[in-house]
Amino acid sequence: MRAADTPETTVAYLTKRFPRLSETFILDEILGLEDAGVSLRLYAGADPGEPIAQPDVARVRSPVAYLHEPGRAAAARRFGETVIAHLGLIVGDPRRYGRALAHLLRHPDRRVTVFHFLTAGRLVRKLRRDRARHLHAAFAHTPASIAHYAHLLSGLPFSFAGHAKDLYTSNPEALAARAAAAEFVLVCSQSAARELERRAGPDARVVLQYHGVDSERFTPDRDRDRPRDTVGILAVGRLVEKKGYPILLEALAAVARAGRPVRCEIVGAGGLEGELRAQIERLGLERVVVLRGALTHEQVARSYRRADVFVQASVVLGNGDRDGVPNSLLEAMASGLAVVASDVAGIPEVVTDEVTGLLVPPGDAAALAGGLISVVDSPALRGRLGTAAREHVVAELDRRACGRQVAELLR
Repeated sequence: MRAADTPETTVAYLTKRFPRLSETFILDEILGLEDAGVSLRLYAGADPGEPIAQPDVARVRSPVAYLHEPGRAAAARRFGETVIAHLGLIVGDPRRYGRALAHLLRHPDRRVTVFHFLTAGRLVRKLRRDRARHLHAAFAHTPASIAHYAHLLSGLPFSFAGHAKDLYTSNPEALAARAAAAEFVLVCSQSAARELERRAGPDARVVLQYHGVDSERFTPDRDRDRPRDTVGILAVGRLVEKKGYPILLEALAAVARAGRPVRCEIVGAGGLEGELRAQIERLGLERVVVLRGALTHEQVARSYRRADVFVQASVVLGNGDRDGVPNSLLEAMASGLAVVASDVAGIPEVVTDEVTGLLVPPGDAAALAGGLISVVDSPALRGRLGTAAREHVVAELDRRACGRQVAELLR
């Protein structure tokens, strides 16, 4: 047995689905931990079965165990494993099992968490087989709930990370219980840390840890300063409401009406695609905006190098959902792009107005248009902001350095 596979060094990493094209920050964290010498065992609720996967998935050294595989045969096998696992836990330590069951019965939404409870029992059996010494959940909702029940059933120490929707839309009472029981909770922005501390109270050990970005992959285009007839604007992210794409399209219409020669590429897939195409047609932006769909890391890196400006039009939704620090924003900054972004959530923690980008009020199409016009009109401003953005990411937010910091916590 290799030293890296001994019980003293194995960390179990639990996420909801793996690999997901849009969750590049999860992939980057896994690679960063492996590069830092942490021996991981990956557990995922399911394989998303997406038609496109990031090429870097092939670099992940840890095997992946899926907790819910499709098909009737898999469901029957899963049922049997669940029964055997929970019977073993009851016989092995009935008092501990009773306390875990009592926690389930007190939960404000038992209909959902009974599934987490049953899954946790099966997971504990796998963790013991793989001799894991610590369980880390990648999100504050389902993965953290399962990890919490695994802890209650087995005593295995656990931690989890909170990002955006998983944190802001979780039941406060349940979130507080998970945070109090965890060894630590990672958050990717100061705004998320304040929100978690408000919800979870003083018992939670909250650790601020920004996502890292691969500053060797995402690099500036050496020819970006050459004269261009059209200024390229880029937006990257899932086509979902909190990304603020309708606001962006309104702003782009205003920029076009002001006579600025721009072309905008939007990279990403999601449920808003039909609405956005209709809005593009309604605003007469067919020659200004193109929806590229989902792309891999390498393809997105080329998009950053082609562009002149990056825009992040994020908004806060009525249910509290919002971005943390979007990974695409950090990638754009590493690529030396001038950034125009909403002053919301964790974004102003990495974008300093007039220094590493321009900040505008969220949901304000006119203000966003004004910021875009400022950088479109001034190549010098674009160059200054892009250079400062790149320097900030390389110094403070490189994936390897961030991976080493998380590795120290897990050790």
